[in-house]
Amino acid sequence: MQQPSATEAQVPEVRLVGRLVTELGSVGAWLQPHFRRREAHATAVEYVKALLGRAQRKNLWGLSEDAGHRAPYAFQHLLLRAKWDADAVRDDVLEYARRVLGEGGILAVDETGFLKKGEKSVGVARQYTGTAGKVENAQVGVFLSYVTPLGHALVDRELYLPEPWTDDSARRNAGGIPDEVGFESKPALAQGMLQRALGAGLKPAWVVGDEVYGRDSTLRRFLEDLHQPYVLAVASNTHVWRGFYQVKPGDMVKEVPPEAWTRLSAGAGTKGPRLYDWARMRLNRHLGLSRWLLFRRSLADGKVAFYVAHARRNASLESMVRAAGSRWAVEEDFESAKNEVGLADYEVRTWTAWHRHMTLCLVAHVFLAAARAVANQQLQEGLPPKALGLPRRRNPMRAFLARRGLH
Repeated sequence: MQQPSATEAQVPEVRLVGRLVTELGSVGAWLQPHFRRREAHATAVEYVKALLGRAQRKNLWGLSEDAGHRAPYAFQHLLLRAKWDADAVRDDVLEYARRVLGEGGILAVDETGFLKKGEKSVGVARQYTGTAGKVENAQVGVFLSYVTPLGHALVDRELYLPEPWTDDSARRNAGGIPDEVGFESKPALAQGMLQRALGAGLKPAWVVGDEVYGRDSTLRRFLEDLHQPYVLAVASNTHVWRGFYQVKPGDMVKEVPPEAWTRLSAGAGTKGPRLYDWARMRLNRHLGLSRWLLFRRSLADGKVAFYVAHARRNASLESMVRAAGSRWAVEEDFESAKNEVGLADYEVRTWTAWHRHMTLCLVAHVFLAAARAVANQQLQEGLPPKALGLPRRRNPMRAFLARRGLH
């Protein structure tokens, strides 16, 4: 049998590169209307390409060098003074994610920390951050991730401002914090991002989040009033209503009979399916849906984790388990965005510059998700895996599982 020539063997790779170049061009096209000047739009496209580039340190100097500039002045102007609406770009990031990753996905909320020195960067304070696993001098951002079977990416961002920042007029002025911005808790910031996504017509199958968001009854009521299904982690001592009484998940798990536990996978892990024993308990009905307690018991040590769910009355236990297990995607998004598109490499200090940098990181990150979706599709069409040529991510699952006790 005649072997294919080198040129013939390269055809799939050439086709993939062409599709990715076209995809990146489409990103530049939907960015264009958000910039008043052609020069600012061109600089923004350069910035996104540099975020996707090979610079080891993706601060303004590193990005500028990667883009072929001798100094970072063009990128500094883009983040500080150029006329463009970062919030409008942010809104289009979600629309782009819906186009390339599909409708009906899951929205995951979570926060991540950015370790900083000094006290001048807007929002910096001594505060707990999961990035370090302890209290450190850091900024904290709350993010929204969109997850579908085709991929997942960060699609919204807000900077968390500790109360000492919102109460100090001198620090507010130095950080360029708008007058209308006051203190908001992390769940309140998450609610604002969810409001934007749902207001844009997105109909997610679920909203998921960890205990920071699950214990906030205001956020839960917000989602329930919109008939939005959710699975949110809660602490064992969180008060929830069961009929006319308040109960705690840690007490209710004692009422689960042994035969009610079912062994199910919460998704794929580094060592295969993440198997746990699961059970649930209906709390009450609400606006045509039902509230549930969901219990997850470790096979290794018997420890139980708790969730509050809001779902259709006929929702299966398996569907709730899949939703609960999908939350790992936002953690992977933090890992990949920091490693691949410079999410944490910035050295800006003001409110405007932080949000502009983060927004352009979202643009780069959602393009990577689109690129991987395109590559996976072509892989199914016969392209050898070695020819994909996309940036390779460190698999963050092992560290994530260790942090969360998901062995």
